[in-house]
Amino acid sequence: MKFKKGDTVIYPQHGACKVVATRKEDPFESGKPIEYLILSTVIGEMMLKVPLSKVDDVGVRPPVSPDELADLVAVLSKADPRVPSNWSRRFKNHQEKLKSGDVYQVAEVVRNLAARNRDASLSAAERTMYERARVNLISEIAPALKVSTEDAEQYLDDALAKGVLKPAKATKVAKSDVADEAPKKAAPAVAADDDDEAPKKAAPAKAAAKKAPAKKEAAPKKVAPAKSAPAKAAAKKAPVAKKAAPAKAAAKKAPAKKAPAKK
Repeated sequence: MKFKKGDTVIYPQHGACKVVATRKEDPFESGKPIEYLILSTVIGEMMLKVPLSKVDDVGVRPPVSPDELADLVAVLSKADPRVPSNWSRRFKNHQEKLKSGDVYQVAEVVRNLAARNRDASLSAAERTMYERARVNLISEIAPALKVSTEDAEQYLDDALAKGVLKPAKATKVAKSDVADEAPKKAAPAVAADDDDEAPKKAAPAKAAAKKAPAKKEAAPKKVAPAKSAPAKAAAKKAPVAKKAAPAKAAAKKAPAKKAPAKK
């Protein structure tokens, strides 16, 4: 099949490409130039060189036509596809489908991995494969519909939503209902604990806190007067001065008794 500059073609594993030119090159300097088809990928802007003699072997082909999109949607919207449960067998099977370059087999890879991603998380290798297959398929849908890449991606997601993604939506709704009910049941328990028990336990603590300072302040008032009262009483009762006064009076009276004896 001959392609001219400006044509859109599909290159397996790279998706839609634009034909930049066809030219002869002698990369091995063998003296026999080879005619190459120079391609530029639509997504990523990668340059590819394909010998014209190997175009059919590689799988370079025209993009899907608008009339074939209905069959493509039928493949994508099929629910519950059968996929090998063994990881290595499943991965090899998907690799062969992508290498074929057939748009319907690429669509099967996207659908199968989308279904598996719905039920269980994909491995790193399968996730890379899934994203690459999606990009290739989107790049082919866009020129067929003559729309942007974003619109082509929405077209793909809508087709998947008719089949493998339906159970995923139902599961999300069910989980959201459970999430809504859980707080409703837990709310009364939390309210009962906060409103009923917490204040009752906190009230004695506050009362004890108020009484404690009263006892500590009363103690110094009782002790201080008890120690100071005897000291003042002892100071007032100093009877030594009163006892000393009679001693001096006796000393003065003693000579008065001796005077009559001399007469």
